[in-house]
Amino acid sequence: MAVLPMQRIELCALKTDRKKILEMLQRRGVVEVNDGSQADDVFRKKDTAPAQAVLKKGVAVSQEALEILNRYAPESKSIFATLEGRTITTVENYDSFAEQRESVLQLAYHLGSLAGEVEESRSEIPKLTIQTEALAPWESFELPLDFSGTKKTAAFIGILPPGITQEILEEQLRSVGEDAVAAEIVSSSPEETYVMILCMRTAAHAVEEQLRELGYAKPSVIPSLPPAEQLKKLQKNIEELTQKAQWAQDEIKNHSDARETLKFMLDYYTMRLEKYEVISHLIESRKTFLLTGYIPIRDTAALEEELSEKFPIAVKFEMPGEDEDVPVLLSNNGFSAPVESVVESYSLPGKGEVDPTAVMSIFYYVLFGMMLSDAAYGALLAGICGFCILRFKNMEKGMLNTLKMFFFCGLSTVFWGVMFGSYFGDVVDVVSKTFFGTHLTIPPVWFAPLNQPMRMLMFCFVIGLVHLFTGLGMNFYQLARAKKYKDVLYDVIFWYILLISLIVLLMGQQIFANISGFSINLPATVSRAVSLTAIAAAIGIILTGGRESKNWFKRILKGLYSLYNITGYLSDVLSYSRLLALGLATSVIATVINQMGSMVGNSAIGVVAFIIIFLLGHTMNIGINMLGAYVHTNRLQYVEFFGKFYTGGGQKFRPFAVNTKYFKFREDHKNG
Repeated sequence: MAVLPMQRIELCALKTDRKKILEMLQRRGVVEVNDGSQADDVFRKKDTAPAQAVLKKGVAVSQEALEILNRYAPESKSIFATLEGRTITTVENYDSFAEQRESVLQLAYHLGSLAGEVEESRSEIPKLTIQTEALAPWESFELPLDFSGTKKTAAFIGILPPGITQEILEEQLRSVGEDAVAAEIVSSSPEETYVMILCMRTAAHAVEEQLRELGYAKPSVIPSLPPAEQLKKLQKNIEELTQKAQWAQDEIKNHSDARETLKFMLDYYTMRLEKYEVISHLIESRKTFLLTGYIPIRDTAALEEELSEKFPIAVKFEMPGEDEDVPVLLSNNGFSAPVESVVESYSLPGKGEVDPTAVMSIFYYVLFGMMLSDAAYGALLAGICGFCILRFKNMEKGMLNTLKMFFFCGLSTVFWGVMFGSYFGDVVDVVSKTFFGTHLTIPPVWFAPLNQPMRMLMFCFVIGLVHLFTGLGMNFYQLARAKKYKDVLYDVIFWYILLISLIVLLMGQQIFANISGFSINLPATVSRAVSLTAIAAAIGIILTGGRESKNWFKRILKGLYSLYNITGYLSDVLSYSRLLALGLATSVIATVINQMGSMVGNSAIGVVAFIIIFLLGHTMNIGINMLGAYVHTNRLQYVEFFGKFYTGGGQKFRPFAVNTKYFKFREDHKNG
């Protein structure tokens, strides 16, 4: 377990070499650049905001073009696409892309324009369709709907509520005068009645009043052409827009072969944008530039040698100051490294703290395996993860570590499954009894938790105590390494003595015998001695728990509060009962699935039913209980284990690197 030691790096070189130096540093990915130096009369910072704006625009255009291609010409991907990693490319491809960048950028803009045409056409078609539907009832009407009459007549062309007949309409208008009004129902539907009323202009106001009483309204669409002609025009426009959208969509699909080039352009602009963000942290004179940052000590010699061989450059390394907020980079072996992400999800080690990954990884795999606790499930998990690790060599580091983590979790599950005798629950017993008329079983190497749950509960508590005591031990190590020997005594040793004494006393009680199934008879002298050590440790905690206070009264109160934390240890130990709960849940659900599958009996239909129920049920069971094991294993680390020694708060080491989405570089560092 290790937090890699860092050094400050200061690099001074010619501005003419800046591009090549920064690109080399970006590909190496070992230096985190910061604002370590202040500008003065000689060295000044460069304003890269305009250049970054251009590059951000390039990133946005590239992303939009890829989204357009994925929308209209989806990329066919294998189910293992996420495991295949980024495509490997060379530095030469990156350098040569500058020659075709403009043409690819124009293609991206063209795709955006085509997509705009598709969307514009598709958005216009519904509007025209609505107009067509509104004009359809008027198709037989020969006059334009905006016809308002002649010099001496007035025309009312509009819509009335449903159910209005010719008789009702004429009756409503009769008061105006039969000779002054002519009414016609053009068409009707269950929703509306379409009418035209012609009257003398002198009677127009009276007619309008009568129509309002009936609920008269003008048409929603009032073209200057007769409805039939307007409908033909609208239908023609719809056809043209449909063809235009289809043409643009086909044109987009014709450029699907440019997808990889567009991906490369996105990564190209992303890398350049990150480079210009770094340039904004540099200070420059007329002919030189100065870069400062942090680098792991393990990488200093190789980087200095490579830079010195290729460029006239001055590089200086120095140890950071005590008060510097140095970025954190973890380094662990292949067994522990997969759970670094778990530590990082909580928080990276703060100043003076040790990396808990190595110790935590042991408990992580053990606890996960105990919760899933089925040998067949573990074998499936380890087998699938192992196959993917061996099959996909170009996998990204994050995905690789995740699969490695679950691979080790799977091996732990196999171990505990064998110890507890669970193989897809009791599938061997059920299959042998149902389909072969005999009774075969695979006995547990240790014991079956379903048959002895109290024994399993006690074992879970023992594992919990070991976990908690290890956390205290980590605190012991951290304090001793910092030479805080008094704190070691006050915050660790007193608690060890108190907890161990209380455990010994508990083991001599009847309640312990009832739960565990065995009893321990402690001699009276041993009980008295242990009681005295517990009292002495408790007094020590009371006297030292609030030692930061100068006031004795406050110090004692804080000490009493510290001693009250004994209840926290009790609740922490009880938390490990979740190991029993999740382990039993896996076994019980698996057993129920097997029983359900065997209910049809020994027949051809029974075999088919058993296979279907077996596959569906156990797939669901392993999925649900894997999730439960993952969540609760993390919780036991974060709350119970880290709570004893770990604060966190470290800032992650974020080197200037190739943070691309689709491509990555592979090169010989000596020739890069």
